[in-house]
Amino acid sequence: MRSIRRQLLVWLLALVLLGVGIAGWLIYRQALAEANELFDYQLEQIAAALPSEPFSQVLGSRDTGDEGIVLQIWNRNGVLMYYSRPRAPLAPRAELGFSTERTERGEWRVYGAIVGDNVVQLAQPLSVRNRLAANVALRTLWPLIVLLPLLGLAVWVIVGRGLRPLRRVTTALDARHPEALDPLPERRLPLEVQPLVRALNGLLQRLATALDIQKAFVADAAHELRTPLAAVQIQAQLVARAKDDTARNEALADLQAGVTRATRLAEQLLALARSEPDGVAVTDAIDLCALLQECVATYAPLALNRGVDLGVEASEAATVIGDVDALRVMFNNLVDNATKYTPQGGRVDVSLRVEDGHPVVRIADTGPGIDPADRDRVFDRFYRAGAGANRARADVAGTGLGLAIVRRIATQHHASVSLDESPAGGLLVTVRF
Repeated sequence: MRSIRRQLLVWLLALVLLGVGIAGWLIYRQALAEANELFDYQLEQIAAALPSEPFSQVLGSRDTGDEGIVLQIWNRNGVLMYYSRPRAPLAPRAELGFSTERTERGEWRVYGAIVGDNVVQLAQPLSVRNRLAANVALRTLWPLIVLLPLLGLAVWVIVGRGLRPLRRVTTALDARHPEALDPLPERRLPLEVQPLVRALNGLLQRLATALDIQKAFVADAAHELRTPLAAVQIQAQLVARAKDDTARNEALADLQAGVTRATRLAEQLLALARSEPDGVAVTDAIDLCALLQECVATYAPLALNRGVDLGVEASEAATVIGDVDALRVMFNNLVDNATKYTPQGGRVDVSLRVEDGHPVVRIADTGPGIDPADRDRVFDRFYRAGAGANRARADVAGTGLGLAIVRRIATQHHASVSLDESPAGGLLVTVRF
C-alpha cells in the first residue's frame, strides 16, 4: 500500500543526501583549486630560492621514498646535475612553466624555470593535492554528516505534523454515526486539505439528499400500496363470505381488479426505481421512428377496445443514443395515458419530426387535458390531478407515477418534456431531444 508519509520521507531524505553530495563535490572542487594555487606558488618560491651559480660537479642524489617534491637541475649544456629522486618517472627534459605530466605512477604537476645558468624542474604528484582537497571537504562536511540523523528525524516530525489535518479528518469520519451526514468543519485546516473537505461535504450533501428522496419514496410507496392491498384484503373477505355464485363471481372480479391495480403500481414503482440517475447505461443507437411505431402497435388493440383512434400522424427518420428499454417505457407511459384519458370516439396522434437537428416527439389527444396550474405538479411522484381538473375519464385508475417516470427517463437521455394544450383541445406532450 502506498503511503504519502513514506514517499515524502524517502524523497526529502534523498534530496538532503543529494544536496550534501553536491555540496561535498563543490567544496572539494573549490578546495582543489585553492590547493593547486597554493602548491603552484610553493613550487615557484622553491625554484626562486635555489642558487643561480653553475654546478661544477654532479651533486649527490638520494631517494627519500616520500611523495613530496622532486627536484631536477640541468646545467647550460643540458647535463643533469642533480636529481632528488632518480626513481621518479619524470621526463628527462624540462619544459618551462607549469604543465601536467601523466606517468605510470599517476599525474604530476611540473614547474620548469631558468635559474641563473641552470635549468630547474620541480615536480609534485597530484595525489597529494587531491588528498588535501578531500580532507578539507570532509572536514567541512563532517558536521553536516553527523547531523543527517537529526535532519531525518526533523523531516519525520515535520511530515507527521503536516499530515496531522488529514488524520483529524479521518478520525472525524470514523467516529461518525452512519446517519450523521452534516458537513465537516473547514476551519483551521490547511489550504491543501480544504478542497478535499469541501468535496467530502458536497458528497455528504448529495448523499443526504439522495437518502431523503429514498425515504420519501419508500414512505409514499408504502402509503400508496396500503390502499390497494387493503382493498384486496376486503375483496378477499367478500369472496369468502359470498353465499351464491353470482355474489362470488362479482367479488372475484373486484378482487382481480384490485390485484391488477396493485400489480400495476408495483410495476410502476420498479420502473421508477430503474429510471433513477445512473440507473441505465446510455450506449445504443436507437431508431426513434421504429420505436414509436412499435409502441403504437402495442397499444392499438387497447385503444380499439376503448373506442380511441390511435395512430402515427407524421414520422421522419431520427436516431438518438440511449437505452431502448428505458425509452420504450417512457413512450408506453405517454401513449397509455393518452388513450386512457381520451373519451370514446376521440383520437390520439403521435408524430416524430426533426427540428433544428433535434428529434421532437409529440403526442396529442382529444381528452380533457390538464389544467395549467397542475402541469408542473403532475410530474411529482404519486400526484394525480383531482376533480378540479375537469377530467372526462375520472373513473380511470392510476398510480401517479407515469409522468414521474417519463421525466426521469427523459432527463437521463438529455431530453425535455413539456405539457401544452393540443389543437383539438386535449393534452399535447412534447419530448425534445
